[in-house]
Amino acid sequence: MDVTQLAAVNATRAARVLDEVRSARLAGQPAPVAPRPVIEQSWERMLRGGVDPDHDVRAGLLPLDEVRRRRETSALRHVLPVLREGLLAVADIAHHIMVVADEEGRVLWREGSAPVLRKADGLGFELGADWREDVVGTNGLGTPAVVRRPVQVFAAEHFVRSQAGWTCAGAPLTDPRDGRLLGVVDVSGPLETMHPATLAWVDSVAKLAEARLREMHVESLERLRAVAAPVLARLGGRALVVDPDGWTAAVSGMPYTRRIALPKSLSAGRRWLPVLGPCSVEPLAGGWLVRAAADEPVPHGATRIVLDLRQARSWSVEVSQGAGSWARELSPRHAELLYLLAVHRTGRSASGLAGDVFGDPARTVTVRAEMSRVRRYLGALLEHRPYRFTEDAEVELLLPDDPRDLLPYTTAPAVRGLRASAPAP
Repeated sequence: MDVTQLAAVNATRAARVLDEVRSARLAGQPAPVAPRPVIEQSWERMLRGGVDPDHDVRAGLLPLDEVRRRRETSALRHVLPVLREGLLAVADIAHHIMVVADEEGRVLWREGSAPVLRKADGLGFELGADWREDVVGTNGLGTPAVVRRPVQVFAAEHFVRSQAGWTCAGAPLTDPRDGRLLGVVDVSGPLETMHPATLAWVDSVAKLAEARLREMHVESLERLRAVAAPVLARLGGRALVVDPDGWTAAVSGMPYTRRIALPKSLSAGRRWLPVLGPCSVEPLAGGWLVRAAADEPVPHGATRIVLDLRQARSWSVEVSQGAGSWARELSPRHAELLYLLAVHRTGRSASGLAGDVFGDPARTVTVRAEMSRVRRYLGALLEHRPYRFTEDAEVELLLPDDPRDLLPYTTAPAVRGLRASAPAP
């Protein structure tokens, strides 16, 4: 069923059909039409998580001073003008509101139609509220944060009944430096004012906001480069200057590396870093000066790689090697790829991984691009042709107790197949 087109032609009929679909699915009966896959998968998560479809669950609101603190520290404050310019004028005319939440699902900004804002208050859709999907059910803020793509939720596609009079279109906002989720921007309002192009509109404005963040990152690297130039000119040997996230501003005596992996909490002193080995690290204004230790071989010895997939949306890889260890958070796609390589220790070809992840062996260009990004931080620990962990590395998988919680939001056919074949707890 094309919900968008049906709602555009007859909003009342669309709402009725969606209510019948939702009621049938919750009762375990055949639905008149199948719900959209993104909605059906969200409903499955809600049922597993025990969200009550007939009762609001309103977590405690954040105090206003905490909302202000989060606003001041969130990177989203830098793109709020872009979001306002792109969304507010039309949203107000269309009797919608713009809502921006942080990565924890907390509402930090709400603007738009005054009558709709008052209606939102009645739903607990207010400043400081917690609108994570696993708290308040399928919705236009929480669900895009889970699936990491734009989602429109129409009427009774909301899992909790009290939200069925609304239509929401939300798009995730990610940090271009590391792919980390910063939050979600959403446009919400009554179903009868919904337009078929709303989701594309919100997604386009979200992409403009992310483009602004990329511009800001480039500008910060330029400023750091100006600081780095005289420092590197006085040094001999291999050295580079990076920003706090490991992005390179300048190098001396070594090939240019776009980015290096840094520990979560880096401090000055002697350190061991992937690719470079033993280093000395010194703070600079806006970044770090990293100097490779002269004439010291990179320590060899047992390498241990721990892939931790136990917590949803909090996946990581930790490497212990020689004189030190480091850890890195993983994006959903990288978590999928490394999980598949950990399961298939003999390796997978690019076409094999494309089939595993996308169900299409021809999508090798996308796979090679993603694996190139993975190799930026795992370096020599990953081989290719086929892609695999090095034979001398000990790889440990930490998996959730319930197989259904393993990468629960994945669309990769191979991961879903492995999850389905695992014994239930």
